[in-house]
Amino acid sequence: MKVLIVEDEPSLNKIMLKKLRADGFPADSCFTGSEALDYIELGNYDIVLLDIMIPPPDGLEVLKILRDKGNNIPVILLTAMGSIDSKVKGLNYGADDYIAKPFNFQELEARMYAVSRRLSGNTTNKYTIADLVVETDTRQVFRNGKSIELSAKEFSILEYMIRNKGIVLTREKIEQNAWDFNYEGGSNIVDVYIRYLRQKIDSNSEVKLIHTKRGVGYVLTDKEKEKEKV
Repeated sequence: MKVLIVEDEPSLNKIMLKKLRADGFPADSCFTGSEALDYIELGNYDIVLLDIMIPPPDGLEVLKILRDKGNNIPVILLTAMGSIDSKVKGLNYGADDYIAKPFNFQELEARMYAVSRRLSGNTTNKYTIADLVVETDTRQVFRNGKSIELSAKEFSILEYMIRNKGIVLTREKIEQNAWDFNYEGGSNIVDVYIRYLRQKIDSNSEVKLIHTKRGVGYVLTDKEKEKEKV
């Protein structure tokens, strides 16, 4: 789950970015409403943590602009304690949730997962395809009941793929989702990590789940008609 943090208080911005990245979330951060709109337009985020009181346009106006444009990216508002009017207005503008500052990071991450579940139609933090199970909250992965150890980056890519199972994902989209905005990696970095995932996910199983679409990207599927051999 790739996160954009929009918070104008430098120390809190830095703490949030450091904590979320340490917990395995690819994340970027910015400080103003105008920056937020630019990041959202150029990035590939799964959720936005949006402070209301930021330099213009403020958080509520950013939210309104997004929804007026038909952008339904999940948004959790960061609000001051007791600001009921702002919370109500934010929810009416289309916010998916809010959390009051100061907040506990466990609660924040739980709310992020809750919003993601609600919008994906999942009732739990568990995603499955064939005999592969990915638990996003505990970051555990199982294939045929056996636990598989993944690095933080491998997990981010697999999580993105299983949330979009059956959909062909370009290398660019995978890279945008799994790395932060300023990442400047090698042109084949996605291919390298897909190879790592195949070794861990598919090498010991008869049914292969990670497949290449030549000239396009990769797809996580167990359906024969969607497969294409490398």
